[in-house]
Amino acid sequence: MQLFQQQKLYLYNSLSGKKEPFKPINEGYVGMYVCGPTVYSNVHLGNVRTFMSFDVIFRYLKHLGYKVRYVRNITDAGHLENDADAGEDKITKKARLEQIEPMEIVQRYTVDFHNILNTFNFLPPSIEPTATGHIIEQIELIKNIIDNGFAYVVNGSVYFDVHKFNKTHDYGKLSKRKLEDLIHNTRELDGQSDKKNPQDFALWKKAEPQHIMRWPSPWSDGFPGWHLECTAMSTKYLGDHFDIHGGGMDLKFPHHECEIAQNEAAKGQTPVNYWMHANMLELNGQRMSKTTGNIINPGELLSGNNKIMSKAYSPSVIRFFMMQSSYRSVLDLTDSGLLGSEKGFYRLMDAFNTLESLKPSTRSSINIADWKQACYNAMNDDFNTPILIANLFEAVKYINQVKEGSETLTSEDIVLLQETIHTFIFDILGLENVSKTESGTDKLSAAVGVLIKLRQEARANKDFAMSDKIRDELAEAGIQLKDGKDGTSFSVN
Repeated sequence: MQLFQQQKLYLYNSLSGKKEPFKPINEGYVGMYVCGPTVYSNVHLGNVRTFMSFDVIFRYLKHLGYKVRYVRNITDAGHLENDADAGEDKITKKARLEQIEPMEIVQRYTVDFHNILNTFNFLPPSIEPTATGHIIEQIELIKNIIDNGFAYVVNGSVYFDVHKFNKTHDYGKLSKRKLEDLIHNTRELDGQSDKKNPQDFALWKKAEPQHIMRWPSPWSDGFPGWHLECTAMSTKYLGDHFDIHGGGMDLKFPHHECEIAQNEAAKGQTPVNYWMHANMLELNGQRMSKTTGNIINPGELLSGNNKIMSKAYSPSVIRFFMMQSSYRSVLDLTDSGLLGSEKGFYRLMDAFNTLESLKPSTRSSINIADWKQACYNAMNDDFNTPILIANLFEAVKYINQVKEGSETLTSEDIVLLQETIHTFIFDILGLENVSKTESGTDKLSAAVGVLIKLRQEARANKDFAMSDKIRDELAEAGIQLKDGKDGTSFSVN
């Protein structure tokens, strides 16, 4: 019997607004699609939090014995500025600013995305399709929507007719928005004159002469709309009806709302049973923003090369910090919060590493089987990692009590405790076993971070001799500094 047949899993469904028992379309199999990054810049820490949440969900579903097909896309075309239907493609704009080919931008930031996720110990998805690799599927999807009467062609562009769709369907059911309210709150914008109504969205855009990324279609040389890409890729690999669709809370409207409309218009059925959304990441109680300077990227957090945090933090400490909050809650990233998580993480690792040295007794005074089920109960309750972590610290208490002799465990229960902690810490939460006493990585990052700051101060004071001395002596010690537009990072040879 598989674990999923023994454990009752509940998911919060954004579509219904409540927790529901999870029942996959095909028993034992799960299809899950998560909207991936638009690769025009270094991955945002908020995106890392979203993908980390779904990494844990993927890990737990696999642990329960489900055969999971996890599809997470790469958007490498068609995503215009401000998520609009007019303006410049984000990737094309970055390529123009840096005077390189758009696909060089795509390659650079796709590599960065993978490197960062690997650093945080993410499992790779089953399939990682790209928007540019599925132009044919998107064109065929548009043809279906036009044939079914829910799209129209104007001057080589194709738009989805939201008003016509809403006469027979419920546009806004995911975000709980009414079309009447959207009409009332919409003002006419430049560049929308081709549309019948401002609420209509682009399925295909005719490329202007200066637009580099373009493909031939029955309507024009152009490019697909951002919303269309995910509909084409999710249904290609998971079918017209699949189990879970996830992403950040900011994608609920209009992106996911438009996905539902496109699917229903093209396929005649709702595409997804469970919609799941991870909430936002704040920094010191405020929204992250480049314009205000209230922002930190993953590399800066890992290296300590920033003016916001007091030190560098290891990937597992950052991951542990993020797991201490529900994926549906707004999470505030603070130095004090990370410091507290760091202490808790090392307590957990130290306790796990002392399990083998515990002396068994002839009887157990602690019910490990009940504690184990409490860990499952936490994850079965919409992947409640904060409660799971609280239960793991109950185990830390048990370990210390047995070590001190105030409680006892049999050898079988010690093995069960060890196996269960290993499963939840490493296999499900995705943490890595780093003991504070065994690894100097954290201290090294902090020390190099201090030297980087001293070097920056020297350069600001035009003391280039001292700046060069710090760089050269670190190089002699096998530590290479690399200056970039986002600051200075280091690598160890």
